[in-house]
Amino acid sequence: MRILVSGWRRIAAVLVLAAWAGVASAQITDIHSAINKAGRQRMLSQRMAKAYFQLGQAVDVERSQRVLDSSIALFDRQLVELKNYAPTPEIRDTYLSLQQSWLAYKDALVGATPSKTGGKTVLALSEDVLKLAHQGTGQLEKHAGSNTGRLVNIAGRQRMLSQRMAKFYQAIGWGVGDGASSGELEKARKEFIAAHEELRKAGGESGPLKESLERVGRQWIFFDAALGQRGGDRRSYFAMDVAAASELILQEMETAVGLFEKLPK
Repeated sequence: MRILVSGWRRIAAVLVLAAWAGVASAQITDIHSAINKAGRQRMLSQRMAKAYFQLGQAVDVERSQRVLDSSIALFDRQLVELKNYAPTPEIRDTYLSLQQSWLAYKDALVGATPSKTGGKTVLALSEDVLKLAHQGTGQLEKHAGSNTGRLVNIAGRQRMLSQRMAKFYQAIGWGVGDGASSGELEKARKEFIAAHEELRKAGGESGPLKESLERVGRQWIFFDAALGQRGGDRRSYFAMDVAAASELILQEMETAVGLFEKLPK
């Protein structure tokens, strides 16, 4: 199924600018807000690599550059907030370690024009940053000790998985993905489907959360179809489909995470 790329790109542009304007102004207000923001760091670690790989392939260059720039700026701001908020020495140590890994990753992302050699470094460093960001999110969830915290973590991880799938798709298409990339993409796909079902059950039978998760489900149909497109002389068009679809499902998941965060403690 051929996705209407130009229409998707216009829609994605509007949604991304509106959604991330709100994200950038949000502050950590409580432990569940911290879990949400920590989980967003996981997502950004993958989104930045995705954008880098898209730039290397000249996929929707102007928008891919905006995605990369805005993601770097947001990661920087949130890292400061999370480090300052850290409620225990162990959590603070995690964010100090993340700061060190982030410096190396950021340098790889902006230090030179995207290249396949640089892409292999970005791929590896994105995994290092993801590991520490995930560790911090898990520590904050444990500190919260609430079911709401657990659901915010699971929902937040869906944002990361959406970008992780797109990251590996673009890495494979560019020829910088290693032998495990296809397996990691399929693993992320299965995890996304399973977690969506769990969240759907937790979201109830009516209300804004149910509606939000239904929108995610509809976006998943298109995103999954985009991920199934492969190679040939239309590879650049398929890469644009994935770029657009991954941003759309991300925005829907961002809304869902915010609604889970507002559930009773």
